[in-house]
Amino acid sequence: MKTWRSASLVATAAAVLALTTACGQEQGDQAPAGAVGAAAPAADGGYGAGDGYGSGAGAKDEQASGSEAKEAGQLAVWDSKKLGEVLTDSAGFTLYRFDQDTAEPPKSTCDGDCATAWPPVPASGATAPPGVDESLLGEVTRSDGTKQLTIDGWPMYRYAKDTKPGEAKGQGVGGTWFAAAPDGKKASPEAAGAGAGAADLPGMSTRQDPELGEIVVDKNGMTVYRFMKDSAWPMKTACTGACVEKWPVVEPVAKNDTKGILKKGFVTFNRPDGLKQQTINCWPLYTFSGDKEPGDTNGQGVGGTWYAVSPDGKPVGVSK
Repeated sequence: MKTWRSASLVATAAAVLALTTACGQEQGDQAPAGAVGAAAPAADGGYGAGDGYGSGAGAKDEQASGSEAKEAGQLAVWDSKKLGEVLTDSAGFTLYRFDQDTAEPPKSTCDGDCATAWPPVPASGATAPPGVDESLLGEVTRSDGTKQLTIDGWPMYRYAKDTKPGEAKGQGVGGTWFAAAPDGKKASPEAAGAGAGAADLPGMSTRQDPELGEIVVDKNGMTVYRFMKDSAWPMKTACTGACVEKWPVVEPVAKNDTKGILKKGFVTFNRPDGLKQQTINCWPLYTFSGDKEPGDTNGQGVGGTWYAVSPDGKPVGVSK
């Protein structure tokens, strides 16, 4: 009888240990390591780092590099392994768009020192790349009266720190500047290729972000996040009510509808509010309502508690 009881206790302990391992020994008590890829502080005006415009002290000197505001000529498309299809001018310099601008109606908000770091692309002399609808090209009148090129309504810029063709040093600066795709959207690997897009993605997969590295995305190519106030063991959520409206839960995904994702602890969380939520390593997963397009990472570092997720379910940019 003693032998049976001992064996039973050992088996029970082993089962508990297995569950603990499966549902995360990580308790979410890490301290942020600097919010990698987080949006720029309000003091920067969203233009970038350093002096607030994504430029160093020598930005005006770098302006003479060939990325200054001159006619774009025959636009072209650069197929970047990291960014997908990127729009360039005739010299091969990357064109960018700014999140604080608007496309409907077209409006440029980058003036003064900002326009020194990010030279606006003149509307005159620009022609569409081969295979791209010419009607996507337009113009917007800037505050100084000059005409700036737009692609599907988005004003186009170069970056003063791009000193040679094929560079994209402005990608992700301040969480507001992004290389432009041929259709004016933000360049992203998911959007590259004829007919390729979010519809071709599995229910959950990964993408290589230029700032954050490999991160998890949902079936629409949108960045997936973790909330540091949640826990994996026991599995709990601290995001309810209005929080879920801002941070929608990731709906359950079949294991065979994933690519590159850790399968340990890949289970459905039956939340107290009745919602069913996908987890990785038993950590509840979310998207961010502030991300509008695939490739957006506007939720990264928000409140020091929200972080993009690595393929093994860990928060990106948080110290161990």
